[in-house]
Amino acid sequence: MTGRPQIRTGLLALLVLVVWWAAGTGAATADRVSRLPAGNAVTDGRAILRSALPVQNAPIREIQANLEDIGNQLRAVKRWGAVTRDVEQATAVLTGQEKTILGAVQGQQIPQAQSLFLQLKAALADLRSAADAKDKEATWQARSQALELVGKLEEMMVQSAPFAPPSAYNYLPRLRGRATVEMATAKGDLRIVVDGYSAPLTAGNFVDLVQRGFYDRLTFTRAEESYVLQAGDPPGPAVGFVDPQTGRERTIPLEILVKGDSQPVYGATLEDLGRYRDEPVLPFAAYGAVAMARPGDAPNGASSQFFFFLFEPELTPAGLNLLDGRYAVFGYVTAGKEVLGRLRAGDQITSARVVEGGENLILPAEQVAQA
Repeated sequence: MTGRPQIRTGLLALLVLVVWWAAGTGAATADRVSRLPAGNAVTDGRAILRSALPVQNAPIREIQANLEDIGNQLRAVKRWGAVTRDVEQATAVLTGQEKTILGAVQGQQIPQAQSLFLQLKAALADLRSAADAKDKEATWQARSQALELVGKLEEMMVQSAPFAPPSAYNYLPRLRGRATVEMATAKGDLRIVVDGYSAPLTAGNFVDLVQRGFYDRLTFTRAEESYVLQAGDPPGPAVGFVDPQTGRERTIPLEILVKGDSQPVYGATLEDLGRYRDEPVLPFAAYGAVAMARPGDAPNGASSQFFFFLFEPELTPAGLNLLDGRYAVFGYVTAGKEVLGRLRAGDQITSARVVEGGENLILPAEQVAQA
């Protein structure tokens, strides 16, 4: 396996590291303990994607926070009063801050945003009715619908890419925005949202390969229960994508955006940089996180092989995972997560297609023309 894309830490080793992490002594352990995020870990990929959007609109973020908090209350026992308060607060912000919310959307998207605003108001009314009836299933469904509308409004508020990758990487494709990929397998279909706002080069590389049909009929080469499911190794001696224009394997740099940073860290793990306390914007906190595989000793060695993360975040302290900052997450499975548990090594990817956001892919030739 030397030199091949892989995740060097196996499941058993990962569990051992977690135990060592919790029970160790000394300054290094204290540093890791101080890195623990406060509160409950966010383990829903869709919620992580919403929070990762480069949006500064305070009212819509407050509504999002109220709706997401309802999930915590529904998991508890007899907290319907707290659910009702969250709905009331979200409704008050929506009605009282209409101008601020809609004012963050510009141009031709304004009519659609106005329609979404009205739909969200109706969804909150449905949510209040379900909460008043103490109907847990209906409340979950109404909350999900409201959050979906919030996410759509937030995406409309993004006016431009928050940063440009270094010009040294202009030879690579990049994704300015987001794209949705539908991946079909014999065991069921997956829907993946790829985030070019936080990882433009990593996401751009993946979307480019999907549009080339590179992943069609490739097999999953590695499947470890409760750990990873890996694919993207082409037939023949090559272990990555060989660019037909250059005849060489195309590799991409490790790309990790840290919360609070204006642009990603490139070419080094957070561990190598001594940034133990820093949290990636796209963490390994959700079942179905999608990340690039690479040789363990080559941060810039990722090419075409990727993996789905299958480790339950509740098994690590506060959702913290030891892969964070070591491998580049670039998206999350938002539908079909149950399929991941059925797939095994040797199962085939029937096809992978970009169904939304393909226009956000910028190829190297286009970058030169726009420079």
